[in-house]
Amino acid sequence: MPLHRLARITMGVPDVDATHAYYADFGLTALGRGRFASADGGEQLKIVHAARRRLDELVVAVDDADDLGRIGAALDRLEMPSVRDGHRLRAVDPGTEVTVTVEIQPRLVQSASTPVPYNGPGRAERPDGRAPAVLREDTVRPRRLGHVVLGSTDQPASQRFFTEGLGFKVSDLVPGAAFLRCSTDHHSVLVQQAPVAFLHHSSWQVDDVDEVGRGATRMLEGHPERHVWGLGRHHVGSNFFWYLKDPAGNFSEYFADMDCIVDDQLWTPRVWEDARSLYNWGPPVPPSFLQPEDLAALMTGAHDAG
Repeated sequence: MPLHRLARITMGVPDVDATHAYYADFGLTALGRGRFASADGGEQLKIVHAARRRLDELVVAVDDADDLGRIGAALDRLEMPSVRDGHRLRAVDPGTEVTVTVEIQPRLVQSASTPVPYNGPGRAERPDGRAPAVLREDTVRPRRLGHVVLGSTDQPASQRFFTEGLGFKVSDLVPGAAFLRCSTDHHSVLVQQAPVAFLHHSSWQVDDVDEVGRGATRMLEGHPERHVWGLGRHHVGSNFFWYLKDPAGNFSEYFADMDCIVDDQLWTPRVWEDARSLYNWGPPVPPSFLQPEDLAALMTGAHDAG
């Protein structure tokens, strides 16, 4: 796959300083006002001012100029305009209103995390000692940006833009939504039908389920209003999750243990229509996760802006 990762995002919010403080607490490394790096991915988040919360830009990495040429030709066939500028190409998905920049970048090589030993029935993998996870005291640092979930006012068109235009692959489908990948992660982008274009959440990889829990627990200390949903495990994608909410209303997710699709021939996408499509276990899904509380305000703002 010439696409090889989700490189960075630019998030528009009404209050840059408050949102900056949140993502500093979340464990990203501040590079300046509104600019953050993950532990492995380099600079992956930029926060800028906007009248309403939105995802302004999504950057996808490719290997070389030939990849840009092929993507430009594919977008031309779809009659979707794009602009080529040196080592990058830009196009706007009309359904999500996001500018997608395809950029030549080196592939990300992550150092492997230390395998965590678990005791089990008839299996003592860490005899005579406490679980290493309960001894951790360092701050949880997200390793890299994993995926974003976007509301689209024209989901089929957005799906065509990302797949037929940019080259994303379909991992799984649910009614009104598609899990799409530009790397070996099960999904890098999820586009779902919505009454207004908006950013539902960004998702950040941590080492394991204990880091998911430790990170969320730390974020909730003194800030119970940040809690959205977790701890749980998704069914589609299989990852552990915990969702929190930033001051602008965007959700952010710590995740670990995502399905990894290395050989496309060994993975069969399927359509999930039952309740398991959302989660395998965890607390009940809060209504605000399915319908964010500010959705009506976003719709009004979009209408006013139009």
